[in-house]
Amino acid sequence: MAYKSVDPYNGKVLKTFKELTNMQLEKAIKRAVTCFESWRHKTFAERAVIAVKAAAILRARVDEFARPMTNEMGKRFEEAQGEVALSADIIAYYAKNAERFLAPQHLKPSSGKAQVESTPLGVLFGVQPWNFPYYQLARFAAPNLMAGNVVMVKHAGCVPQCAVAFEKLWRQAGAPAGAYTNLLISHDQVNRVIDDSRIKGVALTGGVEAAKGIAARAGQNLKKSTMELGGNDAFIVLKDADLDKTVKWAVWAKMNNMGQCCVAAKRFIVVEELADRFLDKFRTALAAFKPGDPMDKATTLGPLSTEAALVQLLGQVKRAVAKGATLVMGGKRIDRPGSFMQPTILTNIKPGNPAFREEFFGPVALFFRVKNEDDAVTLANDSDFGLGGSIFTKDVARGKRLASRIDTGMVFVNHPTWTAMDLPFGGIKNSGYGRELSSLGIQEFVNKKLVRVASIDAPA
Repeated sequence: MAYKSVDPYNGKVLKTFKELTNMQLEKAIKRAVTCFESWRHKTFAERAVIAVKAAAILRARVDEFARPMTNEMGKRFEEAQGEVALSADIIAYYAKNAERFLAPQHLKPSSGKAQVESTPLGVLFGVQPWNFPYYQLARFAAPNLMAGNVVMVKHAGCVPQCAVAFEKLWRQAGAPAGAYTNLLISHDQVNRVIDDSRIKGVALTGGVEAAKGIAARAGQNLKKSTMELGGNDAFIVLKDADLDKTVKWAVWAKMNNMGQCCVAAKRFIVVEELADRFLDKFRTALAAFKPGDPMDKATTLGPLSTEAALVQLLGQVKRAVAKGATLVMGGKRIDRPGSFMQPTILTNIKPGNPAFREEFFGPVALFFRVKNEDDAVTLANDSDFGLGGSIFTKDVARGKRLASRIDTGMVFVNHPTWTAMDLPFGGIKNSGYGRELSSLGIQEFVNKKLVRVASIDAPA
């Protein structure tokens, strides 16, 4: 498993990194275990001092942290700056709220007294993806460090500079050695870490196939795990939607991060009354995107993260068309250096087409027209995934009623599915299990310990 920075804007190799030896890995695990024994006993206030400092460093050096994201995976610099700010907000949020979220819960038993205490589990292992190189790390690390756990992270092979920068961030903020550890390790070493009895929990954000292997491995070792996987999110447009505003959100929902987002809108489901007008406006808006240097603020279309990602997406579009889908626009790479793809719309996608089930991780929109809202819900639910979704309507009560009928982890009304530090994030079905962010995210890797005080008098 190579760790290599390659700029997808021009294909230039920026830097390569060596994987850890087994001896170095063992040393890192020992250091994390030792750190936990002291870190777990620090007060919330003591841990918060470090987290607040980490957030402050990110806010003070936004451009410095944003640049490796743009260089390594092609994120437009403006979006990279936004991700740094969001990561800082997440860290600061848990610094402020962790103690309240994990306060003892007092119960009311029929006799005596009882409470549930939340205590850290120990050393946690996270496997994280490339599409949001800091945000993914922040939402795993911040709650768990504030809960008293320590974390070890294997980041994606194409963003090693981001991985190294985030580990340095915590050391610069004053975290002890072993509190946050970046692991440049191989696939076999990933299994080695999961199998290690000193590792107490496993978290993955990634694809379904990777999740099956890692979840199975964690299960074999009787370890708690969380899985945040892909999505095939429905973007439902009802006949009373404000069309112009909805199309603007549709473009953002599809093209944010070049569509390389688990909760990007993937399936645009529009009722018959608005279908033609929506598609016409949507197509016109996507056609206006201009490719260019992601460091340039004028660029609206950046490259995909890697050449391999581009090739995979092009192959998916080709198979979809071969199985009967109609290519409304795009579908090809852009004739210029770098891993650029045309914004693409596919229609007439039947249930037998592989595109009906697949996740398209990039600037490819699947368009469906339906007769009414009931058909929209049926189609939205006809998916192996269940991460996010959105509904656009002027009747908010109606939107909420429909949201309750959609089988997914998150539904937004009149806004694309997105993320915030105080909203729970996660899905069902092939989109995984467990929740991150909000008060729920800090509860995943703590022991909910019951402490019961009863009368000492035994029954006669």
